Amino acid sequence: MSLLRIYASLHDAPQQCQWALVSEGREPVVGQGPLAQLPQRAERVQLVLPATEVLITRANLPRSAKRHAGSVLAFAVEEETLGDPDANQVSWLGTAADADVLAVADRQGLKAWHDALETAGIAEYEVHCETLMLPLTAGEWSLAWDGREGFVRTGQIEGAATDCGDRDTPPMSLRLMLDEAKGRIEAPTSIVLYQSMTAPDAESNAAPDPEAWERKLGLPLRLAGPWDWRRAPPDAGVSLAQERQRWRLASGTLQRLRPAAWLVGIALAAHALALIVDWTRLAGEQRSLRTQMESRFRTAFPDAVAVADPALQMRRKLTDARHAAGQPDSADFLPMVEKIGTALKEVPAGSVRIASYESGRMTLELAAVEEAGVRRIVARLLQSGMRVDTSAAGTRAGSATTVLTVRSS
Repeated sequence: MSLLRIYASLHDAPQQCQWALVSEGREPVVGQGPLAQLPQRAERVQLVLPATEVLITRANLPRSAKRHAGSVLAFAVEEETLGDPDANQVSWLGTAADADVLAVADRQGLKAWHDALETAGIAEYEVHCETLMLPLTAGEWSLAWDGREGFVRTGQIEGAATDCGDRDTPPMSLRLMLDEAKGRIEAPTSIVLYQSMTAPDAESNAAPDPEAWERKLGLPLRLAGPWDWRRAPPDAGVSLAQERQRWRLASGTLQRLRPAAWLVGIALAAHALALIVDWTRLAGEQRSLRTQMESRFRTAFPDAVAVADPALQMRRKLTDARHAAGQPDSADFLPMVEKIGTALKEVPAGSVRIASYESGRMTLELAAVEEAGVRRIVARLLQSGMRVDTSAAGTRAGSATTVLTVRSS
């Protein structure tokens, strides 16, 4: 697998860069120049940021904020950055000792490099920090040192840049980090020191005096030879973020999908035609039934002037005929009271506050009746052939009430 590493400073304009083409089993091919001259067709691309331009810190986040990058995480490290939260791109790396680990970088610088790499034909790449590319052994810290300053990796997803030091004096920030780790009972057993080859004159810088550093740090110091981001193994490091290529149709996809699109279009057209035919048939049947109802109504009542609703008018004529013959109708008061009384047989006494009747419609106001009891009443009325409308529960005289409007069907 071929891996292209691009060393990018977010403080510089994205015009020139150092790069390394890494392949397994081969010596890396390194170079420097404009982005337009970067090697093409690498299977993986990594944008490597200097240790001094990425802040790795701990924070305690709510569960909903984890695994998100943006303003929510930026406000979580506002006190650490002492700047505008919107100016930072913050990524959640994971957890360490029950705390959340965040990586902070300059948002505008990342966007400038993103635009420049996209112009150069690179739309998908990983973002790495050289701090987390250092080799790491359990129980030890790894320090890259160029003779004046460097950076240290303190865990799988933690590390920091150091301030200046010299051959006899380790950097003050390293000693402060050790004191803080001792307070959390996370101090290492030793520090492995690598000679950083990032600086142009790194080869001429002398390594520190191990005995002098050990006396001031209070830990063993082990020299491990040179280290360079260009020659780090392909699997070294932890990705801070991954820029993914926007979804696009591959070349020729539309041509391959055209027959399927025609089939889908024909199927939809056939379905729409079937719906139109079915709707037309049902509309014709409805008109035919209405015509039959009007015809039967006029046959039974030839003196009718107009027929607007044959079913309703037939029911009214039937009611008039029953009254003329001295027979009760289902919409009369007494038959309705009998059916409603049967439906209300389980209602506690005093629950019916109001009962009114008018033109075949009875209105009942029930108080202190549970919803399940109302449903049982409505079910009994429907079974007896009545039509029921239930209003939304209200408040009357300090208690919940339900209004039922009952009609004969």
